[in-house]
Amino acid sequence: MKPRFVSDIHLSEKRPDLINAFKAFLNESKEACTHLFILGDLFEIWIGDDDDNSFHKDIKTTLSEFAIDGPEVFFMHGNRDFLIGKTFANEVGISIISDPYSLDINGLKTILSHGDFLCTDDSDYIEFRNNVRSEEWQKDFLAKSIDERNEIANLLRSESKNATSEKSLEITDANLETVNNFIQENNPDIFIHGHTHRPKIHQHNSTKRVVLGDWDKYGWYLSIEENSLNLKEFKI
Repeated sequence: MKPRFVSDIHLSEKRPDLINAFKAFLNESKEACTHLFILGDLFEIWIGDDDDNSFHKDIKTTLSEFAIDGPEVFFMHGNRDFLIGKTFANEVGISIISDPYSLDINGLKTILSHGDFLCTDDSDYIEFRNNVRSEEWQKDFLAKSIDERNEIANLLRSESKNATSEKSLEITDANLETVNNFIQENNPDIFIHGHTHRPKIHQHNSTKRVVLGDWDKYGWYLSIEENSLNLKEFKI
């Protein structure tokens, strides 16, 4: 198994450079890996699988072409695209996995997560996360028109940016006690997550915790070959 892991790409029509970088990454990864795990926030905003605009169609075609006769692709919800559903997954030929998700990689117990549940110092965000991840909220939101959903999503995004700008880096980072408790409870050899935009490989006793980077001026991915972890950065 030669997997690759990415998160926090934040694809949007406003960032054609990210779209081109993602397509180039997939093209290079087709022969370089056996499995691709997208650990949340593939899109900047996702308001439902029925929002089938030309941008979404382009990305779906790109992913579908990658998945055909290529690496297996797995997707985990992030805080921006938690409304991606079975319709999208079936269209492009990928599997949606739970958060957290455990698997064996070359004999190593590995746990994957988007990582936002670790940010327990940010109580406002945790409350928001619990609210929008509820079945009731999602059912109510998806019942609205696409125009209404776009308005709400843009408003929530604007409020989130304003709130984040007023918070310290410590508050928006993973809480170390929460991280250590999770690792002690689950005892993985490798724990991989994104969300915090602070790429680094940390050592927690016998566990390696890999934080994936977000895509902006640079892109990030993790590759695992045999038991070697390689966190790689490339210019966009």
